[in-house]
Amino acid sequence: MKIALMDSGIGLLPAAAAMRRLRPDADLVLSSDPATMPWGPRTPEDVTERALGCARAAADHRPDALIVACNTASVHALPALRAELEPGLPVIGTVPAIKPAAAGGGPIAIWATPATTGSPYQRGLIRDFADGVEVTEVPCPGLADAVQHADAEAIDAAVAAAAARTPRDVTTVVLGCTHYELVADRIRAAVQRPGTPPIALHGSAGAVAAQALRRIGTDPFPPGDEVPAGGLTVLLGGREATLPEAALTYAEGVLLAPVAPARG
Repeated sequence: MKIALMDSGIGLLPAAAAMRRLRPDADLVLSSDPATMPWGPRTPEDVTERALGCARAAADHRPDALIVACNTASVHALPALRAELEPGLPVIGTVPAIKPAAAGGGPIAIWATPATTGSPYQRGLIRDFADGVEVTEVPCPGLADAVQHADAEAIDAAVAAAAARTPRDVTTVVLGCTHYELVADRIRAAVQRPGTPPIALHGSAGAVAAQALRRIGTDPFPPGDEVPAGGLTVLLGGREATLPEAALTYAEGVLLAPVAPARG
């Protein structure tokens, strides 16, 4: 079994790590184009073109499914990706986890890129899944780029600025960009108020990985089962490479790094 994931950069790591935990035997193909980041400020047509480039490079490796592990690409490019690749290759998009977050009642904050914050897409999700729940949309300028480059100082500054825009009574934070899941602990620490219950964080990685397995009719392995580790192929701008050095500063990158490259 082979699962491909695509993103502008290392935001695909959380979903890749989630897939590795669910199916350690799966060969993974990680296709990104970090030289063209960020995608958020680009036009929908430009995002679609770049997403198609990453998807085609991944599809050349003949995966069983493709995870679009990028909120921006899912918003703008998912119809084009599915039109070109399905039904031969199932394409699974990433949606901010607003629905499960709203089930807890709230108040909720949705941290997202400035391009996504306030967008018709996000407002539609809030209307459909969080009606009656107090929701604050929090733009996080610079955070995805800081995470991409593992710039600790810039990460802390961007997280602190977003935390300052987050209402003090928020009980739940939705991570509306896949890059943010790599610094979830820093986000939780920044928004946690003394003497209050632990803040709940909702990302999309686990749900997206599980949905990919459902789409291809495959179950996760039971926890504790010993199975041979699957391979890893990394594509940067369509060319085979190794995991970027910045990826290895995150636990998700370290989880994937020891795996030998997959061929074929």
